[in-house]
Amino acid sequence: MPEASPRGTYLIIAETLRSEIQAEQGGDTLPSEADLMDSHGVSRNTIRRALKVLEADGVVESAPGIGWRVVRGGDRRSLAERMTDVIKEDSLSVGDTYPSEAKLCERFGASRTAVRRVLAQMEGNGLLATVHGKGRTVRALPASLARP
Repeated sequence: MPEASPRGTYLIIAETLRSEIQAEQGGDTLPSEADLMDSHGVSRNTIRRALKVLEADGVVESAPGIGWRVVRGGDRRSLAERMTDVIKEDSLSVGDTYPSEAKLCERFGASRTAVRRVLAQMEGNGLLATVHGKGRTVRALPASLARP
């Protein structure tokens, strides 16, 4: 495991697992939490946090009696990538209203907490602006849509 801040180690592990899943280096089930702890040299809590990130993004799901299994067939992009792509998919322009939290939760099958986390990230990146009482609007287009 490379040197990392203890606060961000679970995110690094989540991205490592996501890469392994996308490269289809594993089967339908992930190794046990104990095996993941050993291979990454971290605590169970850190592994569980990493798995919760992947679960919120729809990459894995908990299967009672089995452990964690890979969700096959769906969109494997992160929730952040999919929510950013809403601007393109819905043909939104600067100043247009961005969908509500409830609609995003339904659209992506994600928890409100996960959606709020990504919305805060998008606001921090300058893509969205919040007008209290009015909702969120598109503040800037993603780099992939910006015209030269």
